[in-house]
Amino acid sequence: MKKGQIIEGTVQKTVFPNKGKMEAEGKTVTVKNGIPGQKLRCQVAKVRGEKAEARVLEVLERAPYECGAFCVHFPECGGCIWQTMPYEEQLSLKERQVKELLDGAVKDYGYEYQFEPIKGSPRKYAYRNKMEFSFGDAYKDGPLALGMHKRGSFYDIVTVGDCRIVDEDFGKILRETLAYFQEQGTAFYHRMRHEGYLRHLLVRKAARTGEILADLVTSTQAEADLSGWKDRMLSLPLEGRIVGLLHTKNDSLADVIQNDGTEILWGQDFFYEELLGLRFRISPFSFFQTNSLGAEVLYETARSYIGDTKDQTIFDLYSGTGTIAQILAPVAKKVIGVEIVEEAVEAAKENARLNGLDNCEFIAGDVLKMLDHIEERPDFIVLDPPRDGVHPKALRKIIEYGVDRMVYISCKPTSLARDLELLQESGYRLERACCVDMFPWTGNVETVALLSRNR
Repeated sequence: MKKGQIIEGTVQKTVFPNKGKMEAEGKTVTVKNGIPGQKLRCQVAKVRGEKAEARVLEVLERAPYECGAFCVHFPECGGCIWQTMPYEEQLSLKERQVKELLDGAVKDYGYEYQFEPIKGSPRKYAYRNKMEFSFGDAYKDGPLALGMHKRGSFYDIVTVGDCRIVDEDFGKILRETLAYFQEQGTAFYHRMRHEGYLRHLLVRKAARTGEILADLVTSTQAEADLSGWKDRMLSLPLEGRIVGLLHTKNDSLADVIQNDGTEILWGQDFFYEELLGLRFRISPFSFFQTNSLGAEVLYETARSYIGDTKDQTIFDLYSGTGTIAQILAPVAKKVIGVEIVEEAVEAAKENARLNGLDNCEFIAGDVLKMLDHIEERPDFIVLDPPRDGVHPKALRKIIEYGVDRMVYISCKPTSLARDLELLQESGYRLERACCVDMFPWTGNVETVALLSRNR
């Protein structure tokens, strides 16, 4: 097998998140977004020993269970990958992927754990409460576009005015924003030349309250009167209600939304969402689960794993806007949340006040450093780290507390599987685990794991 060679094969399995595996000429070939049962025609991109990587050229035969895509932007848009897979098949795939990772992590420690059936999202469509749309062009020197990156492209943008993983209000805001700036002839920020003005459109909408924030993110390379955009937004016939229109400046060279200063064009710079009977104030850049109804399933699952916390002190590490802390506070002695994003910590404090909770403390800072300065010792620890998992040095400090039980909520099961190695070496065992699908039609999934100390 050589680079550039054309091969054919049938995908036997897909490992997390989207790596299809097939056999060809005695080698295991990895193809992106391959679905078990598909027969593919591919071009070899890399060969290493008994393994190879290939790029899909054509689907010769679809898997027996495949169906038609429900979104007009698929597969050009890179946002979703499993649109031709029925939802129940997606759940089954994600469940198998995570169990395989966890089984691999515990196999050398000689014990069994309880793996529970995956829980699906309450909404399969229009489930997201946040989207970060990018400005650009659909092709080199083409007209202004606003939406998601084209699959496999860093530059080209697909205008996704009919995206199905958000509700119609998102589409109306996107389409009207694009039309306005096309009429104005405003230039987008070119990612290679680092020149231009329009960068992103951030839209957040609460599932329970219907409140909407829209934030236009630009460079500072031009001065623009945004009153026209504001008026166009406020005139839209929406199912929800706009409570804030913002303008954020971002001069970062990276293609990310960075807050170098935010101006309120109209209204306020926050909105309210409600989860499990609690009310949360959310700012443009603070972390909050992107699937509000799915988050209720996730946190109810975590709460059932945590069990009785009466008279206990709980550490909620990587606490975001304090959602988990406040769900646990009514049945705990005290909850201490640690979060590196200061804006999220301020929101958490405000949320606790709104919900009448006086036994929550939120600390702004890196978990690795802050644990050295907290005088209290926890009886129980909840971990909800970012995708890369827990820093090994921080994890060692967490282990040193010696709590009998902890819950680890993971948005990337490969990171959980890696962190399990150190936890198991230190005497912890995986007791229960369950997946919660917060991201239908994508390769991502949340996992809740209960760990107990083996004394």
